[in-house]
Amino acid sequence: MALFLHRVGRLAFRKRWYVALIWAAVLAFAGLSALKAPAASDKGFSMPGIESQTAFDLMEQRFPGTAADGATARIVFVAPSGEQITDPGNKQAVEKTVAFLADGPQVVSASDPFRSKTLSRDGGTAYATVTYTVGAKELTDAAKSRLEEAVHSAQAAGLTVEVGGKALDAGGGPGGAAELIGVALAAVVLLVTFGSLAAAGLPLVTALIGVGVSLAGILALSHALGLSATTSILAMMLGLAVGIDYALFVVSRYREERARGHAPQEAVGLAVGTAGSAVVFAGLTVVIALAGLSVVGIPMLTKMGLAAAGAVTIAVLIALTLVPALLGFWPNTVLTRRARKGGRIEQQSTRDNWGTRWARFVLRRPLPVLLVGVAGLGALALPAMDLQLGNPGDEAKPTSTTERRAYDALAEAFGPGSNGPLTVVVDARGNTDAKGAVKSVTRQIGATEGVVSVSSPRFNAAGDTAVFQAVPSTAPTDEKTKNLVTSIRDDRSAIESRTGVTFAVTGTTAVDIDIAGKVQSALVPYLIVVVGLAIVLLLLVFRSVLVPLKAALGYLLSVLASLGVVVLVFQQGLGAELLGAEHTGPIMSLMPIFLVGIVFGLAMDYEVFLVSRMREAYVHGESPRQAVISGFRHSARVVVAAALIMIAVFAGFIGESDSMIKMIGFGLASAILFDAFVVRMAIVPAVLALLGHKAWWLPGRLDKLLPRIDVEGEALDQRPAEAGPQSVGATTGREVSRT
Repeated sequence: MALFLHRVGRLAFRKRWYVALIWAAVLAFAGLSALKAPAASDKGFSMPGIESQTAFDLMEQRFPGTAADGATARIVFVAPSGEQITDPGNKQAVEKTVAFLADGPQVVSASDPFRSKTLSRDGGTAYATVTYTVGAKELTDAAKSRLEEAVHSAQAAGLTVEVGGKALDAGGGPGGAAELIGVALAAVVLLVTFGSLAAAGLPLVTALIGVGVSLAGILALSHALGLSATTSILAMMLGLAVGIDYALFVVSRYREERARGHAPQEAVGLAVGTAGSAVVFAGLTVVIALAGLSVVGIPMLTKMGLAAAGAVTIAVLIALTLVPALLGFWPNTVLTRRARKGGRIEQQSTRDNWGTRWARFVLRRPLPVLLVGVAGLGALALPAMDLQLGNPGDEAKPTSTTERRAYDALAEAFGPGSNGPLTVVVDARGNTDAKGAVKSVTRQIGATEGVVSVSSPRFNAAGDTAVFQAVPSTAPTDEKTKNLVTSIRDDRSAIESRTGVTFAVTGTTAVDIDIAGKVQSALVPYLIVVVGLAIVLLLLVFRSVLVPLKAALGYLLSVLASLGVVVLVFQQGLGAELLGAEHTGPIMSLMPIFLVGIVFGLAMDYEVFLVSRMREAYVHGESPRQAVISGFRHSARVVVAAALIMIAVFAGFIGESDSMIKMIGFGLASAILFDAFVVRMAIVPAVLALLGHKAWWLPGRLDKLLPRIDVEGEALDQRPAEAGPQSVGATTGREVSRT
């Protein structure tokens, strides 16, 4: 591996013009493809294997021309203070608005609140539900404009009007502020780390090129593969973070090799052969974790994982090819100012730095450091025991949005359950008295404890399928609502035996409950698959049994601690206002899967980068304790910088208004903080100090079976000298071009 990547680095250095042109062509091709590709279609959220999805599929089959998960707009009308919504003027304004919307484009139906009895008991509030034939993303501008025009017309009549639902939800991803904040903070960290604008700018430039290629590719394929906006958000997050980090490690090792006296071309080869090997395997662990999301069985999550894995793969390829090519154009500008002005490349210092001082501190007190680190992370993980999964809706949006105001108005006038009615789909095919049977189902479900009201059933053209809604007494994210859904489903067999028809419960609330259940059941298998594959991979990298196990256990501590602080903030509300989270409630159902998968891959990055330098020193004859010190001397500063960059990138997304993006950004930033600074910087050296030589133990039989990967670059020391170490001056661009 090291020899092959060494040749790749030297080749990219020599053929830098070709490499740069190839990447420019790839970026241009991806960009043009994205511009010409049709917009992504909104196929809705598909979740095979759950009752809610089965009911959706039945609705689309039995009600042709209607999207079961099509966009809806719930328009809430509030009469002026002291008036009733049934007053002649107010009633006329409401009916006019509903009639206007019913004739709009892409509209299936618009319910009249006076006919559907959706009036509050005090008579001050009413709501109408507008159902569309397509999803929110496929609504035309004409359909949205008609909705906005209707709202303005009712408001002009003196009513307070708010719109809930997804019809006016713009969707999409971040507006750009999050990326700019993350890049700006990353630039500051790089500048402090390298002390050179060029050295700080090169990782940023290459990472942005990689993100550009990735996002353009996702946009180009989004229509064909049904990719959502969230797919590009995750790919952008990870592509930017690992892209900067991987380039950072190669540039840092290049500067180190130059300080040892190597000529630019050989320094590039050695950097790619050593740090590049670590980049390959670190990237591979991330790809394994992301591709492993397919185990969960959620198509959207699988697509997000594979798209993000593609972005990470591109970041690895850029670090191995484009970074050395750019170093070929500017071999000296990435060096320190003293090295450039002094006319010579400084020899690498073996003096202690803060990394070696910290390593010696831990080595003197390994057991106390280990106990404090484990106890601290364990305490932070305790709130995760109270984890409640769900999908935050309009209640989690800022009060400045009409969706949030509509949610609050409905909850106040009709009760919290009105914001999450359950949709019941009754299949009466083959029943001679379909209407009577459906009426009986409606009556029995309406009598269930926890159900406030049920709507009149709506039949399809064939008269063999009906749909009606049951309004719970509790909010969509309330645990009692989950119990209600379970109770209705448990009573199904008795109801079906009495009526001779079958039914299924769906709707947004039921979908969220089903998703949470599926994620919980898939979490352990996913964890086993990902951790198992990564342990095997690290076994190949470090040729040790205990080091991979220690890495996996450390990861579990950091991910549980990060999940605990997410629960503490977003579910229990501690410090939520500081992050702009105006509403606390259940944690997004997919959040544990995101943390388990993404954080595992990123945590293994630091494990590979840090411990590979320790392994390199140990292989070259240093004692276990001295190898830990050497690893920290060479890698601690760069690993800390890489972690700060990732934290900056992820923390930038906390400022987004979308609660899901905010939660993901906070969770990932917290996990990187815990893993890099507590697990890798404290627990890892403490465990290695306690294990000594045993840390690098590998059974002889297993040693013979495992292929030798040579991440530490041992083979580079045994090769015939191509351009060995030599004291060189600050070469000019002409001298470099002849190298």
